Amino acid sequence: MDVKSFFVEYFGYVPQIMAKSPGRINLIGEHTDYNLGFVLPAAIDKAAYVAIARREDQLIRLFAKDLGEEYQVDINLLPTIPGHWSAYILGVVDQLRKMGKQHTGFDLVLTCDVPTGAGMSSSAAVECATAFALNALFDLQLERLDLVRMAQKAENEFVGVKCGIMDMFASVMGKDAQVIQLDCRDLSYQYFPLNLGGYKIVLFDTGVKHSLAGGEYNLRRQQCEQGVAVLKERFPEVNSLRDANLSMLDEQFRSAVSSTVYNRCLYVIEENIRLETGCKLLLQNDIHGFGKQMLGSHKGLSELYEVSCKELDFLVDLSKQEDAIAGARMMGGGFGGCTINLIESSAIDGIYERFSKAYQLAMGKELNMYVTVPSEGSQLIKID
Repeated sequence: MDVKSFFVEYFGYVPQIMAKSPGRINLIGEHTDYNLGFVLPAAIDKAAYVAIARREDQLIRLFAKDLGEEYQVDINLLPTIPGHWSAYILGVVDQLRKMGKQHTGFDLVLTCDVPTGAGMSSSAAVECATAFALNALFDLQLERLDLVRMAQKAENEFVGVKCGIMDMFASVMGKDAQVIQLDCRDLSYQYFPLNLGGYKIVLFDTGVKHSLAGGEYNLRRQQCEQGVAVLKERFPEVNSLRDANLSMLDEQFRSAVSSTVYNRCLYVIEENIRLETGCKLLLQNDIHGFGKQMLGSHKGLSELYEVSCKELDFLVDLSKQEDAIAGARMMGGGFGGCTINLIESSAIDGIYERFSKAYQLAMGKELNMYVTVPSEGSQLIKID
């Protein structure tokens, strides 16, 4: 991605810093991060790219190459425009100012090949690329984990989406050919190689765009917090659903909450169990066993957490009919986006052809496919 030439073309001079930060996949562990549970993400080979240079005044000039849109603002007057692409960049600036990391204005060009609205965390990629570039440009000497937390706060406080930390963590901390087992309670993590044998990670994009800021995502978080509050009355050690177990969801709990809150809590606890089981299966190279955990995850997301949609369910149901697909589930926040599938390499093209025809017939939409590879996290790009 030639972000340098985009910068020169638009601003008329050479940038001082270039950085990239990837999108992410998550093999299993969905909606568990903000419940302080486990997730199993990996950075991917699609990323947000920024080129940046400092200014001597307080002006921030932004150009989104893919949209052909520019935006200018004084660094002391940061507006929040709901749904506007600039919020993902300005939210990082806002966090730096709150941390006391003062700096001048800057010129920035952004381009991104992470598909938007597909559940691959294009927003986190933009935030992390911006944070990584600003850290280098102004020599702020922030560690990678500082940048992860800052990018999450940018999305929580400035963009207004109460997401967990997984997306930013995977984007900044990813490694080639490895997945990250992340404990969202204390941010302890370990890498291990993803040995898929003859399988590949394939995403099928429903073409249904999701907007998590619309309220459903934040509502799920509130429902989980309601459940925790009730559990804590009887079990003081429960500070999040990570601290709860299935035996706590007894009749007394069930009678104290709505059926919706009960289902949300049940899903999260079961999903953490599925992830820990899945990690053991991966270490044993049991791809089919892991695939069954993925299918269980989708069933919970669809029926208990209710964040799926007819398009996602249709694609997962198709996957169950294919012997060459070890496992499938919806990925990301839900309400659209992609399914993630483990597919035998030799069968991918034939499956895509069959799925495309069936999807077009049933949903009247084109089906896009992405084959992804676990890749390196945030990094600076050398300026030639």
